[in-house]
Amino acid sequence: MSSDSLRPLAGQTALVTGATSGIGLVTARELARQGARVVLVGRDTEKAARAQEAIQQVAGPDAAVHVKCFDLSLLRNVRALAEQMQQEFSQLDILVNNAGIMPGRFTLTDEGHELSWATNHLAPYALTNLLLPLLDAAKRARVVTVSSVAHWVGEIEPEQEVRNSPEKYSWLTAYADSKLANILFTKELANRLDLTSITANCLHPGMVDTALMRADTSAVMKAMWWMARPLMITPEKGAETTLFLAAAPESARLNGQYITGRRIARCSDRASSTTEASRLWRISAEETGIE
Repeated sequence: MSSDSLRPLAGQTALVTGATSGIGLVTARELARQGARVVLVGRDTEKAARAQEAIQQVAGPDAAVHVKCFDLSLLRNVRALAEQMQQEFSQLDILVNNAGIMPGRFTLTDEGHELSWATNHLAPYALTNLLLPLLDAAKRARVVTVSSVAHWVGEIEPEQEVRNSPEKYSWLTAYADSKLANILFTKELANRLDLTSITANCLHPGMVDTALMRADTSAVMKAMWWMARPLMITPEKGAETTLFLAAAPESARLNGQYITGRRIARCSDRASSTTEASRLWRISAEETGIE
């Protein structure tokens, strides 16, 4: 997406998770080019510093690019990030929930959550809710969450014990379930914020050639990834839908939608269910302690 099609963002603040590489880095860079004060969130200090430097080379040395290093698979870090944001900023105009992983072997965080569920769903749920006061302080804030077409085979298990069972674990279903959760979360959030000036939308960015896989990903999955690479799009192309929702004037009235390209896309029956969305919100509130 050309920067000419994005609105000027001078005086606005944007937070982008997973912003040290891939579509997150491109998203942060283009928002900075439009004049936004951008907060980059990543796990690796060195990668974050390189990302900050790369963005300032494009957006200019005076570009306001802040770095926050947190592993968002841990809810205590999500809370710490939200606390720092509230201490340092008076409003948040754009929140891009981009950080995500494609899981390798079964892993539980030290807080007791399956790793992909914690990273891909619980973190966006918790961070967005904790930052609502800053979002509400903005004139018309936008929440953008990166989902995936993989949600079509997803299902939300009612019991945490099932997600935390090594015997029932599959990297594909774990990823798909978390991406379904992104859509259901977005729809319920939009419903709950209906009378506010905050909008919430989600998207499928396409099959993007990024470092999504973990180092311990199985050989079979890595082989599938490499075979699919000729069909993948670049991070620049993959970030276009995120940027459309975050900063294009014509997306201002979209709310609670699942977008591919610049169009409202069809999602699965589960992803369209208000009952499922409400159920997921209850599960998420119980597992994070955040309503």
